[in-house]
Amino acid sequence: QVQLVESGGGSVQAGGSLRLSCVVSGFTVEVLSVAWFRQAPGHQREGVATQGRFGNTNYADSVKGRFTISRDSAKNTLDLQMNSLKPEDTAMYYCAADGTWTIPNPFAGASYNDWGQGTQVTVSS
Repeated sequence: QVQLVESGGGSVQAGGSLRLSCVVSGFTVEVLSVAWFRQAPGHQREGVATQGRFGNTNYADSVKGRFTISRDSAKNTLDLQMNSLKPEDTAMYYCAADGTWTIPNPFAGASYNDWGQGTQVTVSS
């Protein structure tokens, strides 16, 4: 079973940067389909960035050009570099993973079997 633990959240001013990290245990991160989701109070969970096991990457329109998803095979982590942060990026961020060979809908939360506990990101104006 895959276990995921996020870190790196915090409070920053608009325009700042944060790097979230998700430590993966139980499986090698390279063989997983992975993603970052976020949920703000009163809003539905939304997919932010996804990466299939073959490296195909997708970003939500709201974060394109600002966020970068990556894996570190040496540390067995999944990371999310967030630049030019905006107040609307404020949310709880979750990493997700699944060992399925391919995921037809990578932005659907139901596509992922394993989730972290979340890390809070707060961006002030």
